[in-house]
Amino acid sequence: MGRSAVKRATKAVPKKEPMSSSKRPTAQSRDSNPHHPPYHTFTAEETLTLRKTLLTWYDRCKRDLPWRRLAITELDLDRRAYSVWVSEVMLQQTQVSTVVDYYTKWMKTWPTVQDLATASLEEVNEQWSGLGYYSRGRRLHEGAQKVVQVLGGQMPRTAEDLQKLLPGVGRYTAGAVASISYGQVTGVVDGNVIRVLCRLRRIGADFTSPTVTDSLWNLADNLVDPDRAGDFNQAMMELGATVCTPKKALCGECPLQSLCRAYKKVELDSAASLSKLVSTRADTPNSSISDIEECADASCPLCIPSSDQWDRSLGVANYPRKAAKKPSREEQTVTCVWERPGERGEAEYLLLQRPHKGLLAGMWEFPSMILEKTPTEKEQREILCDRLQEVTGWEVTRTDLQYVGEVVHIFSHINQTYLVYFLHSHSMKEEEAECTAQRWVTRRQFMESAVPTAMKKILGLCEGRGLVAGSVGSSKKRKRDRRDIRPPVETISKQRSIQSFFRAASTGQK
Repeated sequence: MGRSAVKRATKAVPKKEPMSSSKRPTAQSRDSNPHHPPYHTFTAEETLTLRKTLLTWYDRCKRDLPWRRLAITELDLDRRAYSVWVSEVMLQQTQVSTVVDYYTKWMKTWPTVQDLATASLEEVNEQWSGLGYYSRGRRLHEGAQKVVQVLGGQMPRTAEDLQKLLPGVGRYTAGAVASISYGQVTGVVDGNVIRVLCRLRRIGADFTSPTVTDSLWNLADNLVDPDRAGDFNQAMMELGATVCTPKKALCGECPLQSLCRAYKKVELDSAASLSKLVSTRADTPNSSISDIEECADASCPLCIPSSDQWDRSLGVANYPRKAAKKPSREEQTVTCVWERPGERGEAEYLLLQRPHKGLLAGMWEFPSMILEKTPTEKEQREILCDRLQEVTGWEVTRTDLQYVGEVVHIFSHINQTYLVYFLHSHSMKEEEAECTAQRWVTRRQFMESAVPTAMKKILGLCEGRGLVAGSVGSSKKRKRDRRDIRPPVETISKQRSIQSFFRAASTGQK
């Protein structure tokens, strides 16, 4: 957002009470924070230098992105805040290159919060399909409905209200929307900002700990430029995304290199190593190398723990550090691609709708059942036959099912393995009862429906094996004995899924 746009935004925002000097973040007040040892903060002079240098770099190097263009050109505060909100939610855990097309299509379909509020959850899921982390789209939809139905169509005007009133909006998203849309002077801390701040001030403790998290937010609030809050926050995130990257940081291109203590550490470490090598070869004493400034607090909660070692090969990537990631849960699911001829002769596939809460809420998938134990091949087929009869009323025998193979899909916290079976019906089943939670779709309708990526992988596997109508070699494949292709003997033990809706209703399990 350019400076002129920020001025327009500031003029349009209702006047707020002036912030008292005790609450306004300043370079003089921050050192009193017990979580901010002086070594890990910025002086008043460094703060001013950082703001000026970073914003100059941002004005010259920022990427041209659709949500940034909207934030500059949109004069209506509610539309502007809505557009920024959508972009920030989409960008969570997702690369910019992936988001651009989704964002453009979304804003074309629902340009205002009122438009989104009138959409159905299924329409939202269809637009979101393939973007991952589907609860984000559902929360956006719920938030839009609340803005229209409860808040009179007006987006909350402060970070505090955004976080308090909108479902799924946390501290970061609220700060980003408020600073970019309204010019509110508040910092933001996302993964990119964490990386930049930890390297600038050599914060090496686990950044997920409450102490480090609080310190990073205090730093961000103190650094934000009061005249260009939105631009400053975007500049910090842009620097982390394009220059101060996780593994191969472009330190030579960084505008804040002179303020970066991690870079200084690497520089002096390299100089010391070179001096030691030269002095050893010359058989002379080492040249004196100035020691890098270190934190004076031996028990500092922000420094790299003494039990950890500095890894010279990582360089600035020694920062930030976090605790080891908890292993994902392993699950195994048996699923069936059921194909039948449609009214016009085109193949159709049975889809079931998931519940409107939980994992992949409201999305459509092939009939499936999470396996609670390690079943044999016979047991897998029996479980799937029972499931198919439960949802359709039609009896299916084990020999009707043809094993296709495995599809592995990784969710954020689950490693899911699908054991895929194929079933072909030679006639229409006209006696089927109406059910809003199931439907038969053509391949084109399948691809346009709100189906998870894993289901597209499963259909692709069947197509690759020549089983799906119209795929190469399909007629030959269907003549083979269904039992020729066996599932692998080895299976892994699975934990019970709290999200599963596949269990038979008659069992009464949850």
